[in-house]
Amino acid sequence: MLSTLRAALKVEEVRKKIIFTLLMFLVFRIGAHIPVPGIDNSIIQQLTSQAKILGFFDMVAGGAFSNFSIFAMSITPYINASIIMQLLTVIVPRLEQLAKEDRKKMAEYTRYLTVVLGLVQAIGLSFGFRSALVNDSIGSMALVALTLTAGTACLMWIGESITEKGIGNGISLIIFAGIVSQIPSGAIYLASYAMQGGAAILSVIAFFAIAIVSILVVVLVHEGERRVPVQYAKRVVGRKVYGGQSTHIPIKVNSAGVIPVIFAMSILMFPATIAGFFPDNGVATWIANNFTTGNWFYNVLYMLLIIFFTYFYSSITFNPIDVADNIKKNGGFIPGLRPGRPTSEYITKIMSRITLFGAIFLAIIAVLPSVLSTFTGLDLSFGGTALLIVVGVALDTMKQMEATLMMRSYQGFMK
Repeated sequence: MLSTLRAALKVEEVRKKIIFTLLMFLVFRIGAHIPVPGIDNSIIQQLTSQAKILGFFDMVAGGAFSNFSIFAMSITPYINASIIMQLLTVIVPRLEQLAKEDRKKMAEYTRYLTVVLGLVQAIGLSFGFRSALVNDSIGSMALVALTLTAGTACLMWIGESITEKGIGNGISLIIFAGIVSQIPSGAIYLASYAMQGGAAILSVIAFFAIAIVSILVVVLVHEGERRVPVQYAKRVVGRKVYGGQSTHIPIKVNSAGVIPVIFAMSILMFPATIAGFFPDNGVATWIANNFTTGNWFYNVLYMLLIIFFTYFYSSITFNPIDVADNIKKNGGFIPGLRPGRPTSEYITKIMSRITLFGAIFLAIIAVLPSVLSTFTGLDLSFGGTALLIVVGVALDTMKQMEATLMMRSYQGFMK
C-alpha cells in the first residue's frame, strides 16, 4: 500500500486527483462543524448519547449529527435514492433500458429523488427534534428542513465530484471519512472509560484483539475468490493461430463489497425518521423503541436485509448468462461442460453458493458490536458495520489507484 502511494504521488495526474480528493474531505469536515441556525446543540448531543442508533448515525456522519451541522443527514438520502432507482430498474423495463443506454439521465433522476427524500427526512428531523429548537415555530422548522436538505445536496455534489475528478467512489469515501474522523475520539473514550473503572482491562484488551482478528478476516474474505477454469480452443485465422490458452473467471466471495451493509443501514434509519412525524402515535413509539442497535428485532432485520442486498447487488453486477455467452463467442468452454446454457447454470450455482457465504459473513460482522457490548459491557458505536465500510472502501480505493497507475504505464508503453 505504501509503495503504491509513493508511486502515485510521483505521477502528476494521479497526484492531482489525490489532492482534489483531500480538499473535498476538508470541505466535508468544515461543513460538519457549521451548525444549523436555531438549534440548541446540547439537547441534540444528549439525545444522541441516549439512543444507540443516533450514536451510530452520528459516527457515519462524522460527528455532524451531534453538532447538528448542515451535513447532519450525511449522504443517507442519496443512498436511499440509489436503492430505489436500482430496484425500479428491475421492475420497470423502461428504466432498465434507460440504465443501459443513458446513465447520465439515470443519475439525474437519482439526484432529483435524493432532494425529495432529503426534504422528507429533514422535515421528519425538524419535527422529531423540535424540543431542541430555540423557537419551535413553523418558520424555524422550515428553515432547519431547508438547511439540512441543502447540506445533503452539497454532500451529493462533493461525492460525485470525487468520483469524477478524484480517486475512488466519492459517496463511499464520504462515509469512510466520517467514520475515520471519529476513531481518535472513540479511542480516547475507551481508554478513559477503562481507566475510570467502567470496564475491566481484560475486556478492553479482548476488544482490541477481536478487532484485529476481524480486520484480518474481513481483508481475507474481501480478497477471496473462486477461480472457474476456462479453456479456449485453437483457431486458425489466415496464417495465424489464436486461442489454445487456459484462463479463469474470478468470482469473488464478497462481490458486492460494502454496498449491502450501507444499503441495509440506510433502509433501517428511514422508519425512525418517519416515526419522528408522529411522536405521540403508538406505532411510531414502537418503531422508535425497536429500531435501535442492540435490539434483537433490529439485528435480525439488519442481517436479513444485508443477505437480501448482497444477492440483489451481486445479480446486478455479475450476470452468468452474459458471461457464458461471451465465453461461447470467443470459442471458450469450461472443461467438462457444454458452452451456452450448461455453462451459465454452472456459474449460477457457484455464484449462489459463494454469495451465500459472503452474505452470512457480512451479516455476522455487522451485528458483532451488539454481541461484544453484551459480553464486555462497552458501549460500542464503532463496530462491525464501520469496520466493513472502512476496510472495504480502503481496499477498493487502493485497487483503483493501482489500476490508474497500470493504465498509465500501458499508455506510455504504447506511445
